[in-house]
Amino acid sequence: MAARIYVPRDAAALSLGADDVAAAIAAEAESRRLDVTIVRNGTRGMCWLEPLVEVETPSGRVGFGPVTTAEVKALFDADFLHGGRHALGVGPVETIPYFQKQERLTFARVGVTDPVSLDDYLAHDGYKGLTRALTMSPADIVKEVTDSGLRGRGGAAFPTGIKWKTVLDAPADQKYVTCNADEGDSGTFADRMLMEGDPFVLIEGMTIAAIAVGATRGYIYLRVEYPHAHRALNAAIEAAYARGFLGRNIQGSGKRFDLEVRLGAGAYICGEETSMLESLEGKRGEIRPRPPLPAVKGLFGQPTIVNNVISLASVPIILTKGAAFYRDFGVGRSRGTLTIQLGGNLKRTGLVERAFGITLREVLYDFGGGSASGRPIRAVQVGGPLGAYLPESQFDTPLDYEAFTAINALVGHGGVVAFDDTVDMAEMARFAMEFCALESCGKCTPCRIGSTRGVEVIDRIIRGTDRDANLALLEELCDTMLNGSLCGLGGLTPYPVQSALVHFRQDFLKA
Repeated sequence: MAARIYVPRDAAALSLGADDVAAAIAAEAESRRLDVTIVRNGTRGMCWLEPLVEVETPSGRVGFGPVTTAEVKALFDADFLHGGRHALGVGPVETIPYFQKQERLTFARVGVTDPVSLDDYLAHDGYKGLTRALTMSPADIVKEVTDSGLRGRGGAAFPTGIKWKTVLDAPADQKYVTCNADEGDSGTFADRMLMEGDPFVLIEGMTIAAIAVGATRGYIYLRVEYPHAHRALNAAIEAAYARGFLGRNIQGSGKRFDLEVRLGAGAYICGEETSMLESLEGKRGEIRPRPPLPAVKGLFGQPTIVNNVISLASVPIILTKGAAFYRDFGVGRSRGTLTIQLGGNLKRTGLVERAFGITLREVLYDFGGGSASGRPIRAVQVGGPLGAYLPESQFDTPLDYEAFTAINALVGHGGVVAFDDTVDMAEMARFAMEFCALESCGKCTPCRIGSTRGVEVIDRIIRGTDRDANLALLEELCDTMLNGSLCGLGGLTPYPVQSALVHFRQDFLKA
């Protein structure tokens, strides 16, 4: 029987030579006349071990990493196919503490299955949620999602069930389901990992959403910089059509849902839902005034679900195991799990899925292992480039939407970027304003002009020019942007600036 070897096809692993490693393993096995099957799986999310090569054994999958082509021959010499010891061995993958301490629901299959094999997906509980949904009324599906407590994982944290019910109740001949996969926040990669590592779960979630609200057409609005996710999604969509999980008559139910991928053009602003809809319609990505909400008048003027990748990918497990199962994870009004992405100055970067309520300190040290530089962690930005900079005194804050709101911060998409004590927080505040100036769609004055003036004001503060007056002016400018911007780009840019001013003011006062 052929030995089964898993080598990731995730973009992070590919950037570290996973394709070359897979080719070297195949060549070495052939030269030794060994029968092997190489499966290109997704990543387990332990980036410091990539490329992580796994070998299937009677007692589970055993890992070796990070593997380079130069070490492949030595792995075979050590008989790694049959449990031989090697310096790169990390033991049974699921007992690695970083992985073992997680609570994987949405990412249960990522790194485990062949991402584009529908048979593999079905063998690991795939499409059980859709099968159940097809026996339910639309209202009951919406109620199940509502009762689960699922909130939008794209950053706004709006209750998913309420959004779906609005679309369900809106009278229209045509309705749409759209997935916002334009993952543009720095320090975030969960959407990419899921689309590359388990694209069928997103397709299943969107199909359930369509049946729940009476939509017949869907679009995945994908970031153009994700070519590997694009290929995986298209392959999975093609397989789903071929087996009757998409198209005119889903599994003989008489329900129809057609799905396709549309590529964005690299504009950060299209991560905002109404700008995304404008782009999908072939227009310039630009904010729409609200109301009307997209749930009432969205794509092409029709009622439209707009959800993030992780939101939609969480739906199948809710329908498979029930609302109560999902709701039992988390705290307060933050139910289920959060996909936390660890980046920046940390020893162990990667993805962690845990129930809401874990503290930032636990994330940084129990999973991240502390700073990679060995120096103290001074600041952490949570929630992407618009998230607040948190000092060490706030590291015990639980990752919970309401707890973060209470300290003027946001959980956002779950990105966590750490900085050690060499960071200049005045420069980081400047970066936030500059990012907004570069990415603004230009529709509203507070964002378009405010961010440009913000860079100029911070530059004067750093130079020491009329420092007290300019500090006061910067705080006034932040207040104007916060309360006067049309969308979250201008409205949230003050978060990193204000938090830097409050917690790291000394960096603005250097001579």
